[in-house]
Amino acid sequence: MRDTRESRLLLVLLIAIAFALITVDIRGGEDSPVDGARQAAAAVFGPIENGVSSAVNPVGDAVSAVRDSGDRHDRLAQLEKENAALKAKLGSDDRNRSRLKQLDKMLKTAGEGQYGIKGAEVIAIGAAQGFSWTITIDIGANDGITRDMTVLNGDGLVGRVTTVGPNTSTVLLANDPDFTVGTRMEGSDELGFASGQGDRPLRVELLNGKADVKKGDRLVTFGSQADKPFVPGVPVGVVSRVDPSGGDLTRTLYVTPYVSFTKLDLVGVVVEAPKKDPRDTVLPPKPRPTPTPTVTVTVTPGASAPVDGQQQGEQPADGQQGRNDPSVQGVQPGATQPPTGGDQQQDGQQELQ
Repeated sequence: MRDTRESRLLLVLLIAIAFALITVDIRGGEDSPVDGARQAAAAVFGPIENGVSSAVNPVGDAVSAVRDSGDRHDRLAQLEKENAALKAKLGSDDRNRSRLKQLDKMLKTAGEGQYGIKGAEVIAIGAAQGFSWTITIDIGANDGITRDMTVLNGDGLVGRVTTVGPNTSTVLLANDPDFTVGTRMEGSDELGFASGQGDRPLRVELLNGKADVKKGDRLVTFGSQADKPFVPGVPVGVVSRVDPSGGDLTRTLYVTPYVSFTKLDLVGVVVEAPKKDPRDTVLPPKPRPTPTPTVTVTVTPGASAPVDGQQQGEQPADGQQGRNDPSVQGVQPGATQPPTGGDQQQDGQQELQ
């Protein structure tokens, strides 16, 4: 329809009629004159409204879901955040328990050896610094650390300090090929020098080529002059293989270190050496051999064996009882047995009568 004066007048007229009908319907109540027309319109347009409603309801639900999705997303994000916080707390608790266990073990080792130590945390490894086996710890000159100090943990010898900064230090690990430490055998006191071989066992050259050494023997540090770079008595490792001497002046051993160099976390730098050599007191207790179970068999006494192949309960035949019974040995079959002493006394009384 074109926008003309007539069309505007018609629109105003229709609006006025609509308001008039609404007013008459409200005032009429249940007796409204347009009630019949309203019912007729409901009968005609009701099915159409239901169809339109069925088609529109999913769209409305989707619109409502989109409108509420912001709140749901925020709630989901909050739940995920709380879940991550719980996981982090559990992980942190496990790590704290592990570090507490390491610290207790290290303090026990230091106490047994009378070492004055300063605890440190490993903050870097040597792979980023080159091909040497080194670690970086979070204490340095400001904490009283100097070059050539012994580094240990709860298991044994870790290495020695090589470079010191104001707040950090570099430690050369005992398995580095450039690392060498004097060792002493437990019990026999045989001396030698241990060298690192990377991820392989330590190589130890004993000064005595005829030393009696076997697999399972243990070594500790011998100590250095003025206790630098090594203090005495720190556990080194266990002999895993012994090369034949072959008449050489030295004897080669291969030692599995106590320390796992790929799992270092907390270490201790020895800032005060013991007043006397702790010898072998810092070594861990030797593992007890597993006892071999023994089986005891108890034999129950049975019935006596039958004589001359007779079955149990079978009476001996006539003539055999005398041969088998020692009480009648020497009596021939059919012979009359002599009377007993009682019988002879009775016969003598009868004669006197």
